[in-house]
Amino acid sequence: MTIELRQPTPILRMFDEAKAREFYVDYLGFSINWEHRYGDDFPLYLEIQRGGCTIHLSAHHGDCTPVSALRIPVNDSKALYAEITTKQYRYAKPGYDAQEKEFCITDPFGNRLMFHDPD
Repeated sequence: MTIELRQPTPILRMFDEAKAREFYVDYLGFSINWEHRYGDDFPLYLEIQRGGCTIHLSAHHGDCTPVSALRIPVNDSKALYAEITTKQYRYAKPGYDAQEKEFCITDPFGNRLMFHDPD
């Protein structure tokens, strides 16, 4: 049997559920696959996905560190940039780097998402 490693699922820290939904779902176009809480008064842990990109968001202290970075390959970063910049999201105005074919956007919790066309 050959051991096969697969694509990891990153976990990003969030501190406010409403801001996370506004940013990831409404602005970036991710959908929520599932949500989990251990009880009524516990922090939220959820999985979001857009295409082949799956991310976990956690409000649990100790799951991960805030201010992380993800480099996310996309088949057309310029089209994604055009899509999201037409939305009226007041907290981020990313710029597009045509030479590198990428753009970077920071979520409300300090995590950086770098969308790029892979070589």
